[in-house]
Amino acid sequence: MTNLELAMEILKKINGSGNVDSYANCMTRLRIKVKNLEKVDFDGLKKIDGVLGVIQNETVQVVIGPGKVKKVADEFGKLVEMKGGTVEESSDVEHAALNENLAKETKEKYKKKQNTKVHEILKIVGNIFVPLIPGFVSSGLILGISNVIANMATAGVIDKGVINASWFILLKTIGGLLFGALGVFTGINAAKEFGGTGVIGGIAGLLIYSPALTQLKTFSIFGFNLQIATGLGGVLGVILAAYIFSVIEKYLRKYIPDSLDLMITPLVTILVGSFITIAIIMPLSGFIMNAITWFLVDFCLYKLGALGGYILSATFLPLVTVGLHQGLTPVHLQLIEKDGFTTLLPVLAMAGAGQVGTAIAIYVKTKDKSLKNRIASALPVGFLGIGEPLIYGVSLPLGRPFISACIGAGFGGAWCAIYKLGAIAVGPSGLALIPLVAQNKYLAYFIGLLISYVAGFIITYFWGFKEEMVERLYD
Repeated sequence: MTNLELAMEILKKINGSGNVDSYANCMTRLRIKVKNLEKVDFDGLKKIDGVLGVIQNETVQVVIGPGKVKKVADEFGKLVEMKGGTVEESSDVEHAALNENLAKETKEKYKKKQNTKVHEILKIVGNIFVPLIPGFVSSGLILGISNVIANMATAGVIDKGVINASWFILLKTIGGLLFGALGVFTGINAAKEFGGTGVIGGIAGLLIYSPALTQLKTFSIFGFNLQIATGLGGVLGVILAAYIFSVIEKYLRKYIPDSLDLMITPLVTILVGSFITIAIIMPLSGFIMNAITWFLVDFCLYKLGALGGYILSATFLPLVTVGLHQGLTPVHLQLIEKDGFTTLLPVLAMAGAGQVGTAIAIYVKTKDKSLKNRIASALPVGFLGIGEPLIYGVSLPLGRPFISACIGAGFGGAWCAIYKLGAIAVGPSGLALIPLVAQNKYLAYFIGLLISYVAGFIITYFWGFKEEMVERLYD
């Protein structure tokens, strides 16, 4: 189908433009808020050629795949004569969703998790960082390319003088732009998420990463001397600071006359918010981030070693299905700031590799042509670390293959923990993460992927999949 034809078929199955309230798209899904869910033909949606999966939550979410989904969304907008949004602009769109084909018990379990306070908090964190993902991916790959070039120069494979060339310096500078201004972008998105003004949130981010804080070293308040430093608390500190700034700003707007609002409200917000940030937010968030990184890295990866790597990798896919995985982004960034790389990302990347191995096993074993086509469409992006089409379109609705993917992923995670593999930037996973692997351990990371591919394939082929499971896709 062409993009227009696919959009027309989707619109037809949701009962026409009269049933569309609003729509948006994310990296892989067309998300449609309908007026009446009962009028939607979900069975018909699943059978459309080009649709990798259908998810029902508060919105109808049609999994199409990266790149193509934006083109289909544009055609959909023309058909319904409505302007769409992106996922971060639509408050009604949930990042985490469940496949409506799951067994009732599993669905209720996941829905219960989605209603917890922890999930709500981490969903906010996800909403802050999801808009930055395209920047993370592109900037990370640019840094990865420059890292490979530098390593080749150091090893004598190419001229060592290349690292002093103007084009190489410019390339590395471009790759580091987002990470150098990460506090600003995080603060802007956080302020918007909390109902504040974006630029004021950006100032909160600038404050925490200000070089002047290192020169001050200490901050005296009520007789106590607090140790401060540039970046203390990291992006978690920025999020908390942006929240405080937003609370102060919204409170002031209730009482400041309109004629003075533009001058007084931002001024008082920034001054009071900055004082609270330096005195409370930065020390507190610094302590929290150190505790989290100690548990996940020092304890799970370094203390438990292979066992810790297995557990982290094997439990990551369930986190993805309920949207909790985005909450780990501040941890990755904290590790990169502290050590120059995150040892957590390669371990978690194995979860997607286990999913790929599972999908290949199902493709080899199944006789259902529609399922084969679905897997063939989703596998290329699965190899590059984008797992949503495989999760929501294949393994999760089938049930047991989702479990076998998790079990298989753990073996690659154990391997990564043994070799203490790291990534120099937050970016894609799968094969696309290879240029970002730290300390020239590219081959070790690739072997980890192969281990998860093979383990996911074997476990799924011999235990995780039976042909009668295919009926669940069409029930």
